[in-house]
Amino acid sequence: MAYSLVSYDTLTCLLMKIEKISNNTEIGLNSKSNVSVKEMDNITEVRYSLNNVGGFIKKIDKDYYYDIRTGEVKQFKHTDNRKQNKESVSRSLRNLRDIINTNIIDYKKVLWITLTYKENMTDSKRLYNDFRKFHMRLKRYIKKNNLPNYEYINVGEPQRRGAWHLHILLIFSKTAPFIKKTILERIWGFGFVSINKLKQIDNVGVYLTAYLSNYCLDQDEAELNTNKKSIIKGARLRMYPPGFKIYRCSKGIKKPIKYDCIEEDIQEKLSNDILTYQKTIQLVKEDGKIINKLNYRHYNKIKKVKANK
Repeated sequence: MAYSLVSYDTLTCLLMKIEKISNNTEIGLNSKSNVSVKEMDNITEVRYSLNNVGGFIKKIDKDYYYDIRTGEVKQFKHTDNRKQNKESVSRSLRNLRDIINTNIIDYKKVLWITLTYKENMTDSKRLYNDFRKFHMRLKRYIKKNNLPNYEYINVGEPQRRGAWHLHILLIFSKTAPFIKKTILERIWGFGFVSINKLKQIDNVGVYLTAYLSNYCLDQDEAELNTNKKSIIKGARLRMYPPGFKIYRCSKGIKKPIKYDCIEEDIQEKLSNDILTYQKTIQLVKEDGKIINKLNYRHYNKIKKVKANK
């Protein structure tokens, strides 16, 4: 059981407890229930909410919002660093996980590299400026050598000593070309490049999000099939400056498809997929009153294919 700020639309407005409950608990889910669906190619997430809780605020700008209940204009409380705003980080990493699952389908088309500095480079603004230069030089190399084009997803991460490095997923239109490490280091120009092997796993978004950020989302631990101690849970969040964008993508990166439907329709659509993960929680006010119950499910096309082989 943990206290958390529960977001409604763009604001985190009520302090509640989140309690994990048995998936067999009666929560009112039936064939005619409304559910929210998120499609990420081979992975589909289905979310059911017992109560469709509406928002109590309207955002005015980045600093102020209007409280519908009282008619007051109030000021957002901005945090000083990422450690204080854990929910914001979790939201960013959920988005990153979903984007990875939507775009990495064929592992043979992916080149996963990490860029590090010779010096103890601690400037987060310089990090992405240096990446932009690397990206432009790499594009020229790709064109000159008649290699397939790529889209990218990159993730900035501070090391324990405070120095930054950058994880990059290069997703090519065809099989990823072989590029020598020495060539990549020359194109990078600021230090070292490591080339990582991408494993053939069922939920690549869960695996890579935990690896790239050294931070594991609570709901993903069951899918990782690894020792929790191997994941540094938020140990470096304090090193992320306020407003730092943990990941960035090129324009051609696809976003998950989101829509609402009823339970029986999505079950018919997912009849050939297999349920790989499920969690049910309830939101409880400090006085013990249950506000809502929610159920999350992940379905996977790949596992069904493997099971049939």
